[in-house]
Amino acid sequence: MNKNASVARLSLLPILLLGGCVVGPQYKKPDMAVPSEFRAQVTPADSQSFADLPWWSVFKDAALQGLITKALASNYDLQVTVARIEQARAQVDIAESQGLPQIGYGGTAEAANAFVPGILTKNGKSGTTSYGAFEGLLNAAWELDLWGRIRHTTEAAQANLYGQEDVRRGVMLTLVSDLAADYFKLLELDQELTIARDSAETYKKTLDLFTYRFEGGKDSRLPVERAQAAYESANAAIHAVTLQIGQLENAISILVGDYPRTIERGRSLADQSTPQTPTGSTTSLLQRRPDVLHAEQNMIAANAQIGVAVANFFPRVGLSAFVGGDAVHVAGAWQTFNVWNLALNLAGPIYSGGALQAAYHQSQAYWDETVAQYKQIVLTAFRETSDALVAQQTLGPRRIALQGQVAALRHSVDLAVMRYQAGRASYFEVLEAQQQLFPAENELAQTERDQLVAVVNLYKALGGGWDQKEAVPAAQLTSNSAGAATEPSPSAPSARATQSRSPTEVAAAGATSPAAQPNAGSSTGK
Repeated sequence: MNKNASVARLSLLPILLLGGCVVGPQYKKPDMAVPSEFRAQVTPADSQSFADLPWWSVFKDAALQGLITKALASNYDLQVTVARIEQARAQVDIAESQGLPQIGYGGTAEAANAFVPGILTKNGKSGTTSYGAFEGLLNAAWELDLWGRIRHTTEAAQANLYGQEDVRRGVMLTLVSDLAADYFKLLELDQELTIARDSAETYKKTLDLFTYRFEGGKDSRLPVERAQAAYESANAAIHAVTLQIGQLENAISILVGDYPRTIERGRSLADQSTPQTPTGSTTSLLQRRPDVLHAEQNMIAANAQIGVAVANFFPRVGLSAFVGGDAVHVAGAWQTFNVWNLALNLAGPIYSGGALQAAYHQSQAYWDETVAQYKQIVLTAFRETSDALVAQQTLGPRRIALQGQVAALRHSVDLAVMRYQAGRASYFEVLEAQQQLFPAENELAQTERDQLVAVVNLYKALGGGWDQKEAVPAAQLTSNSAGAATEPSPSAPSARATQSRSPTEVAAAGATSPAAQPNAGSSTGK
């Protein structure tokens, strides 16, 4: 009976060694109350959000879609994030490998001619002898993760991997948003260039009219000089806007991974359309925005590092073994023998000069830092969303008011010219009406641009719908037509879904968008 009990106890020993007692805190997402709706939210809170739409359903201009598709395939900032994901995935493998047996080998071969006491030469003097030795070993070591040090290290590496995936999603969202905003600014500059050319043409006609009247002795030279100045000002504006267009085209070219070139336009500024913009619930914002998700992964990693710091107070326990053989050749004869060793190792700290305590306090402080950063990023997310909603609320009425102003000023220009030609008004009325009209037309074009950019900003602030299964439209991926719109996206698949996949498989799946991130904050309390 005692023998059976002893066998039972021995059979439980591996389980106890492998299970151990994991020390350190378990992760719990910090509590943070969020409002039930956004400031300046017009529509009631709903589970549906236009941020759940893929970008090609938000931006329907074919030229813009082609630019975005090419950017997702060729932008170098995005390629940097993909490479960093692969680095983070490798770090997870490195961390996990610490908990697996480490097996190695070694060998030596030696030959020597040495003095050996007691061996005599033919003339009776002490002499030397030659010998050879060969040795081969296989060794193994395995750290038993009793306290969870390796497990916590792996959790931190895993959180870093997920965080890099969120960084990539954030770069994708920023890339799409910046490209759309720059494209709309480019269309607005095209409109400003048209207004500047129209104003130059109008001022030229006014200059011709004033010159004709001056040469006919019907007016002084002052109107001519004033009209000449207005005409030259319009020409200067043409060159200034042309400069801005060229520089913005260069910036867009870099975003899509090209050398500076001319950017193709699609619809005009006035013909652009945007979808309805329901915001969805405030809680879904925290589950969608890449920067918020990345900040949470930083908290998970920081919590795991606390576990590592706690585990370092405890001894490291491991198994080690080696097996090998030796062969020695002395005086023409071989001698061989085998060697082996099996040991249970234990090593732990007694006094470290306060280093372990300092490391623990450092990891605690880093946790506090990541919590504060997370809460700040959440506040920033709500502010950016509210800013975009306020812009939407105010820009609509502003555009209507400017449209009325431009219509009235155009009418006033016509009336001023008619009155001047009839001799019932001075040149000043004509120039004043014209000089008020063209800036108002520019302001109207800028407001139309700002309305489109406000939609872009709201889409970005809400998290931009990157839970879609495709990063680009399927029609563009399968199209056989030439051009940028047919190039696949290089975006890497989700780190959460591909941890066990090889680099070749990851590269082959590069055209897919990231999968939805699971909620990493569901484990029990810290």
